[in-house]
Amino acid sequence: MKLKNKIFSIMLTVSLVIALSACSNNSSQPASTTTPASSPSGTNTSGKDTLIVAMTADEGTLDPAVTVDNAAWKITYPTYERLVDYDGESTEVKPGLAKEWTVSPDGLTWTFTLNEGHQFTDGTPVDANAVKFTFDRTLKIAKGPVDVFGVIQEIKVLDSNTVVFTLKNSFPPFLSTLAANYGGIVNPKVMDHEENGDLGQNYMANHTMGSGPYQLTEWKKGEYLKLETNPNYSAKPAIKTVYFKIVADSSAQRLQLEKGEIDIAEGIPVEQLSAVKAFENVQIVQKPSLFVDYVYINSSKGNPALQNPKIRQAISYAIDYGSLTKTVQQGYATQMRGPIAKGIWGHDDQAKQYQLDAAKSKSLLSEAGAGNLNLSLLYSDRWPWWETEALAIQAFLSDVGIKVELKKVAYATQREMIDKGNFDLALGVWSPDFADPFMYMNYWFDSNNFGLSGNRAFYKNDKVDELVRKAAMSNDRAEREQLYKEAQTIVIDEAPYLYLYQRDFLLPMNKNVKGYIDNPMLNGIYNLQEMSK
Repeated sequence: MKLKNKIFSIMLTVSLVIALSACSNNSSQPASTTTPASSPSGTNTSGKDTLIVAMTADEGTLDPAVTVDNAAWKITYPTYERLVDYDGESTEVKPGLAKEWTVSPDGLTWTFTLNEGHQFTDGTPVDANAVKFTFDRTLKIAKGPVDVFGVIQEIKVLDSNTVVFTLKNSFPPFLSTLAANYGGIVNPKVMDHEENGDLGQNYMANHTMGSGPYQLTEWKKGEYLKLETNPNYSAKPAIKTVYFKIVADSSAQRLQLEKGEIDIAEGIPVEQLSAVKAFENVQIVQKPSLFVDYVYINSSKGNPALQNPKIRQAISYAIDYGSLTKTVQQGYATQMRGPIAKGIWGHDDQAKQYQLDAAKSKSLLSEAGAGNLNLSLLYSDRWPWWETEALAIQAFLSDVGIKVELKKVAYATQREMIDKGNFDLALGVWSPDFADPFMYMNYWFDSNNFGLSGNRAFYKNDKVDELVRKAAMSNDRAEREQLYKEAQTIVIDEAPYLYLYQRDFLLPMNKNVKGYIDNPMLNGIYNLQEMSK
């Protein structure tokens, strides 16, 4: 009862803040939210060949060799083709530009045979040389995606339709990485736009040069991005023009969706979804996602008490997970069971799941001699629900005698502090770039990945290092699964993270939009070429 009262108090406080904020926002908005002056000119929401998607913020760079930002992928994914693609709603891959492939028994040599007839938007054929150029360029640029493709030793072109990748070491997830955005094949003519040896990065930040069904034809910064069909693409999509329109205010998105001025609204918070569901013209897409929300417990650089697994376990037993998801995500989330999200192979349905047990938490603290424990909780305004979440965790831990000081900083500062290990507890989120348990187990727990590289709990266990590294190299999936299962048992017990919840993917959409397929690896990325109105 005590916890419920605390949660209610938190909710009331946050609701008042949100209400006041909304009033403030409304006062600064135009009196009418119908088609603001920043709307793309010439759009016709009633046209069956035009789709308008409202998003909350503008994009950064669109270069596939640079960006690892999911937000940019909604623009780049439909404008490039990849050797392989995710198959419908499945996390398994299917042929893309490559019609078939083989891998050597030692897992080091991957040979791809390309389909013929694919062309970039300027008519240039997509061939093996373009594939080699793309990955060589990514490795030379050496930014975000190189963390994944750094495993490539060499790429050889056997003929115009055959390309061979040689890896430095066996890396079973390699095929899945090719389905990610940074696997998009780039037109080698990007070198015509090279400036000062930048391999065309400056140009590619604002343009697309792929062979996908669409191409970026206009970008009015701060207002919209416009995609139109690639005239050389084999299929002819029903949607000819797509506007990604920037509408920062969620209330404006909600009103424009209700009036049919936009087709999809990406920025409506969960607390407004009940009202949106009542709109006659709107449907809510609700699907499981692989997006997890968790807390880093600094196991080696934070408060020395956190080096004791008993204290980390005590923290895990102090959380009321059911109340947390209901309070923070309005129930649109599911408590995690171990580090690997449900939906990725390797997830263990029988893994231990912490539940609220305040008495056990206090007992563990007592055994560890941790009276009067004071910790800090680092977070930022990166995600709108983090304020509520931080307050809730503070309340839960207070109930078992742990005092938590909340440290809210700018997002960039939070990332810098996390990278340096300058925190006790920190809020975090994670979603996989490719469909393999490597994305969770090796990034989160390998002690070679301290900081923003993935192991944000600064956790080190020699046995876990051995297990996850062996799993990453094995070409036997059954063996990999067993190794990851053993590692999960240890890291759940030693609790270097608070495994909180998997969010549902929620997307308000006009009922006249047909053909949308949600793939958990591609949340927020649209299969535009298969959609219609």
